[in-house]
Amino acid sequence: MSDPLATPEHETTPDAEASAIAAVAQAAVEEADHAMRHWADPSPEPVKLGSPRHLSLFCNMLLQTHNPYKPAVIEWPQLSPEALGRVTSLPIWDIAVQTEGRASIRVETFAATVQEPLLRRALEMDGTEEARHKVVLSKLVQAYGIPLAPEPSYPPPDDPEWGWLVTGYSECIDSFFAFGLFAAAKRSGFFPAELVETFEPVIQEEGRHILFFVNWAAWYRRNLPWWRRPLFALKVARVWAFLIWERIGIARGIDPDGVAQDANFTMNGSAALGEALSPRSMIELCLAENERRMAGYDSRLLRPETVPRLARLARRLLR
Repeated sequence: MSDPLATPEHETTPDAEASAIAAVAQAAVEEADHAMRHWADPSPEPVKLGSPRHLSLFCNMLLQTHNPYKPAVIEWPQLSPEALGRVTSLPIWDIAVQTEGRASIRVETFAATVQEPLLRRALEMDGTEEARHKVVLSKLVQAYGIPLAPEPSYPPPDDPEWGWLVTGYSECIDSFFAFGLFAAAKRSGFFPAELVETFEPVIQEEGRHILFFVNWAAWYRRNLPWWRRPLFALKVARVWAFLIWERIGIARGIDPDGVAQDANFTMNGSAALGEALSPRSMIELCLAENERRMAGYDSRLLRPETVPRLARLARRLLR
């Protein structure tokens, strides 16, 4: 006669059930993370720049690699007093939150002007992710008690295309250096491994955004009437001049809204993040990380080239 108090073999304990649920959740997270970093269109045909296939390629890349993580349920890891002090001392949080706030409204404003359905969907996704980055940063500073200056308002730009161009080219500059600085922080142990893992999707999303942007810019330029192309080139040149001037202001300790900030973080950031690198070594790290983060996407997509090209030129001059 069997013991009525014995646990049947097919029954599981609460701990086993919790472990099984956690394993399924972890597998889903890993699958979404892999899908965000690796994408190729199934059709093998060559893609002509400016063609409808090109449009489909870069829009689908952004839409199909979306990672559905939710900032509100992110579990920020508990930090040791030393690690907490390092994170809270970084002079980046105010300007990072404000940058994402401006970016989201600029992208959303431009998306509202676009009639092509697939492109509009992709731009709306881009804007949603930019807004989510701001939420992630806001949750981070809240979790670790980082004080922020009062946020300014984020009015929509008068010229939606100008706002979109400023956002896209600005991210091309900032992401290139952010890739290297994040790798330096990870390598040095400045950020605990748990915090690196938590924040990593935001960094990769920026890589997707600049990949989308440079392909949009090439597609858009090819589809302009010939007489509008010089005007567009002039507008892009003005955007670059504006961004250079803006970064000179930041390097002097003034952010775009006229608020004082700690200066030269991008240039001296590796030392601030616990690993003092020479300018040449920092450039090499940024180049390597930029290539690594772009490697998983369809090879027919254009890659950001302006900032890496300037970085390679600077590296030669630093020999």
